[in-house]
Amino acid sequence: MQFSVRDPAAQHELIGRCLQEARRCADSQDVPVGAVVISPDGRIIGQGHNTRERDGDPTGHAELNALRQAADQVGTWQLPGCSLAVTLEPCPMCAGAISQSRIAAVIFGAWDEKAGAAGSVFDVLREPRLNHWVEVHPGVRAQECAQVLRDFFTARR
Repeated sequence: MQFSVRDPAAQHELIGRCLQEARRCADSQDVPVGAVVISPDGRIIGQGHNTRERDGDPTGHAELNALRQAADQVGTWQLPGCSLAVTLEPCPMCAGAISQSRIAAVIFGAWDEKAGAAGSVFDVLREPRLNHWVEVHPGVRAQECAQVLRDFFTARR
């Protein structure tokens, strides 16, 4: 299937794919976040979910796992023209990796009012002093994405 990241129906479907990926965290203690990377021609070339707890790796965020898979698929760390969709607003670490990989656009679901770096707390992706700026499409299926996180944290308490 091919996706156009500026098409609201495609954004909705992409976040749905991210939610499917987030559900893969169910067997671990990882926060359920999922991400996919879309090639310039609209194909999914990378996907990932949080694996920090499972792997004991502080960089095991969904976005980084999806970026690694996409870079392996393409054969280089540079992903110009690619886009990334994720269920939760990227944190500063992930926003830095997104910028470094030259991702063109980010679509995300829920806002992260504690550590978001795509417009809520910080805006790393559109920081004018950096050498790469990312188009941001926030709040796609935000309530649904936020509910998955609320359910996870409620169950842990």
